[in-house]
Formats: sequence, structure tokens, C-alpha cells
Amino acid sequence: MIQKREDIRNVAIIAHVDHGKTTLVDGLLRQSGVFRENQEVQERVMDSNALERERGITILSKNTAVHYNGVKINIIDTPGHADFGGEVERILKMVNGVILVVDAFEGPMPQTRFVLSKAMELDLPVIVCINKIDRPGARPTQVIDEVLELLMDLGANDEQLDCPFVFASAKAGIATLDLGSVGSSMKPLFETIIDTIPAPTGDPEAGTQMLISTIDYNEYVGRIGVGRVDNGTLRVGQECVLLNHHDPDRHRKVRITRLYEFEGLSKAEVTEAGIGSIVALSGIEDLKIGDTICAPDAPEAIPFQKISEPTIAMTFNVNDSPLAGREGKFVTSRHLRDRLYRELNTDVSLRVEDTDTTDAFKVSGRGELHLSVLIETMRREGYEFAVSKAEVIYKTDENGKRLEPIEICYIDVPDEFSGSVISKLSERKGNLVSMGTANNGFTRLEFDIPSRGLIGYHDSFLTDTKGNGIMNTIFKGYEPYRGDISYRKQGSLIAFENGTAVTYGLFQAQDRGSLFITPGQEVYQGMVIGEAGKGEDVFCNVCKTKHLTNTRTSSSDEALRLVPPKLLSLEQAIDFIDADELLEVTPKSLRIRKKILDPRLRKRAVISASQKG
Repeated sequence: MIQKREDIRNVAIIAHVDHGKTTLVDGLLRQSGVFRENQEVQERVMDSNALERERGITILSKNTAVHYNGVKINIIDTPGHADFGGEVERILKMVNGVILVVDAFEGPMPQTRFVLSKAMELDLPVIVCINKIDRPGARPTQVIDEVLELLMDLGANDEQLDCPFVFASAKAGIATLDLGSVGSSMKPLFETIIDTIPAPTGDPEAGTQMLISTIDYNEYVGRIGVGRVDNGTLRVGQECVLLNHHDPDRHRKVRITRLYEFEGLSKAEVTEAGIGSIVALSGIEDLKIGDTICAPDAPEAIPFQKISEPTIAMTFNVNDSPLAGREGKFVTSRHLRDRLYRELNTDVSLRVEDTDTTDAFKVSGRGELHLSVLIETMRREGYEFAVSKAEVIYKTDENGKRLEPIEICYIDVPDEFSGSVISKLSERKGNLVSMGTANNGFTRLEFDIPSRGLIGYHDSFLTDTKGNGIMNTIFKGYEPYRGDISYRKQGSLIAFENGTAVTYGLFQAQDRGSLFITPGQEVYQGMVIGEAGKGEDVFCNVCKTKHLTNTRTSSSDEALRLVPPKLLSLEQAIDFIDADELLEVTPKSLRIRKKILDPRLRKRAVISASQKG
């Protein structure tokens, strides 16, 4: 018999990137008594990963639970960036409603539309939380209208249009239902959650049924599956069957060895869990997202949305440069292979494939940010390797026509820069779909553009808009190939020999383009040391010293003025590299190099490729 579990609410917090989801969870945790009064707690406590804290974005969804008036509220903080959209799609299967967080100044943004559409596809009730009401320039009343327009655009029914609005300043820890009154705590939001989000339902007498919605990984216990108990009761020591809706052949017996429920920021071990509980379980090898844990006497898989396919791929190679092995702890192909395949334990949107050589692996993901986060994580762990230019993954239709991934790209840019952005994206095969006014002298542009047209564009976009533009993308689908795109108009400055760069050599080279290196840095033949001022590669001898005489001494080098070099970040370096180049990644350095270091062999390879073409 179907019953309601009134003492539980399961809710996901969804929003566009940087609208304050994680800070809102902070406020709920603080005011529910999870922390002691005198306990020092860092901001955005849910962003536990160092990269998340530095970039100010959530990469992995996080589970937490708070208690309010005898009700346990399971809260899931989700990523807001499109590259991690796969996380959001899966999380929503675990909850009974969502809190949509919208910035009181920016209003609904592209990713707001994406995450809200996913929630509405599952017919989940929505609480709209207009956050940052104390921000200068906040315009909450207009934002209410914009959210209602968005709901109508997405085909909301009357019940969804009648959703409650809560106004909050997550940072100050206050919420109110009435814009005319200043709140004093998060109490209005807690009460709105309990009144609006339905209690989970299920049949406690039926056979056990639980869908694995996310996977965590721990070196001590292996894979940890997280999901909601839909029916029956899950107990430690219980014999179950593992099924998968998309894989009819998957059918094996398993035993539950450990079971955890979420309490605050930690997991509490329990012996059993009933309907509506969000639990983590360990002890099952090869557990996958989308698997159903169910009773052996009535096995039935729960339907589950397929994980979105990757759209961009890079080749990860063993580092074979002349400076290889000096800075990294893990440098061999076995180290690289083990680490990449281990990433698949937690990142289901990633694909790793062996290639025809044991020293290279094809890694596919949802976007450049998705892959750059993996690269940065690995270099911090002590890995040393080289990566190729990101390339899109093509498909072929039934008529043999080549299809490519297309993105919808939304850009908010100061009015005076819109012409430059339209010109650049048109060159990259982008079609301008719409153009309108946003807030405070900004123009909002919408393009549909091939994914490959956005590779390497971010740096140029920031330069063209003087750092004031905002760009967001959402995957649209596969469409016919739109023709070739020329990525880089400038060639590379290439080191002529192995050695150490000196001021005199760099001074001679800087007239030919912009440099990426400083005096005293080790270089090698074939290493890219800057961007050329013209369209072809230029060789530079940056190790060249002056011929010394009685009147020309090395101390006069101090009078030479070097233009400050452009020191590339990881994302800028990934954007910069061309198809015949690699990015050498070590824990301490980022170096760009030609795939073939010897200039004669490189020229021979170009001639051979053109003859084949």
C-alpha cells in the first residue's frame, strides 16, 4: 500500500552558475544547528574540492541533510555550469522538488532555463528563491516577471506557475516572503520547503527498490552508490539483485555490506533505511549510475535517463619532451592509464579509450571546462603528461552525412563591443539567432554555433570585451557540418635549440611577436615560446648570448628592456595550442611544444600529409 513519509523532504537546489546555491546551503546548515555556535566554518563549506573553492563553481553534486521541526530535509547542491549538466539530470531523479535560485540583479540566465526545463520534464514542484536582494542594483520585482515568463516559455502548468517566491540574502542568512519586510533568519525558506515540497511516497511492504543516481568513490571501501529508497526497506546484510533499465543483460546477485544516511556534512552508518530515505551504500563492485537495487523475488528496474554523450575529445599522451620526468611523480603510461580509468568511477560523463599506441589515451568530455578540471586535478596530484588540442566528436547520419555538435551560446556584452563579438562568432560559423537589450547598457546575443567554433574563443572574447562580457553555452544537438573554420591567424615562435633563455636572446625575439617565457627558463628545440606576429611559425634562438669584447660586456644586458611576457593559464594554453602542437603539463609548469620537435622531420610530415590529402 502506497504511503507518505511525512518526516522527510528531498529537495535539490538548482541555478545558473554563481547565483548563490552553495552559499544558500551554508545558511540552511548554519541555522539548523549543524555547527556549534562558536565553531569557525569557512564560506561555501559544501565546495570541499580545492578547485571548486578557487574557481567559485560547484563541480560535483553534494548531499547534506538538516532537521527542522522534526522533519529531515535532504538537500542536494548541484553544479550550475553546462559542462557538468549531466550531474543535474541525474540528481533530479532522487528528489521530490527543487529550489530554483535566481540572482536578484542578473535574473534568469541560460543555465537557469536548462536546469528548470529538466525539473519540469519530471513534473517537480518549484520554489523560486530570488537571492542577493541586498546586492547593489538588485531588481527583484522585475526578476519575478522574468521568472514567470521563463516558466510560461517552458510550458508550465497552472500549478507550476503558482509556485511560491522567497526573497533571500544567502550571505546574510536571511529570507522573507514579503519584499516589504526585512527577514531575520532562514525560517521562511525552511517552512516553504516543508509546505511546498511533497513528502516522498512508496510502498513499505513491497520488495526493495532503489535507483543509483550518483556514484562516490573512496579508496578504502571502493564505489559508493547514492540513491533514494523508492519501495520496501533496505537492510545491511540483505541479498539483492542488480538490474539496469538500459542494459537488459545486467542481472547479478549482490549483498548490502554498509549503509549510510546523510547528517549535516557527514555520513552516519545505519542498519536499515525505509521509503524516501536518501542513502549511500558500499560493498558492491562495478556499481553504475542507473543501476536498480531490488529484491530477488520481484526484480524490476527503474527507468532512467541515459547519460548525455560527450561532445569534445583530447588525447592524453605520456610526456616525451627533453624535460620529461623532472617535476612529476607519476610519469609512465601505466600511471596515466590507471588514473584516467579511475576517474570513470565518479565521472559518468567522461569516456576514456585506449588508442593504437600504449602511450596515448583518448579522453572525451562535455566541454573544455570539463576536461580542463580533470587536467588541473591530475597535475596537482603529481601527474606529468601532454595533451593535444581539443577536437569535437563527429557523428554520421543514415545518409552518410557528417554531423557535428552545436551549442546555443548566450552572450551578455556592453553595447559598444557587440559588433566585434558578432563578427568573430560569424567567422567561426555562428548564426545570430536573436539580439536584444539586457540590463544596464548590455546587449544580449544568442547564437547557435558549432562546438568547435567555441574552442579557443574564450581568451579572445575576454580581450574583445575588456573582461566585461559574460558567455554561457548549452548543448543543442547534432546538425550537418558547417564547413572549415580557421582557428588561429598567428603562427608560433619556436625555440631553435636546447638551453636556457637569456635576456639578450629574448630581446631579439620579442620584435617578432609576444613571448610566453622569462629569462632563466629552460627551453628545448621545438618548444613554443610565444605567439608570432604573422601567420607562419618563426624560429628564435633565445639562448643566444652577445659576443663579448672589451667594450661589449654582459652587464650591459641589464639595459635591455623586455616587454612583460604573457604567462598563459591552463585554459589559455589549451585554447592556444594548434592541431600540430601539444601542451606539456607538469605539477610546476605548462609548456607548449610542437608534436614533432625536429624541424626537418616536421617539414617532412607536412609534405607527406599534403601528398596524401
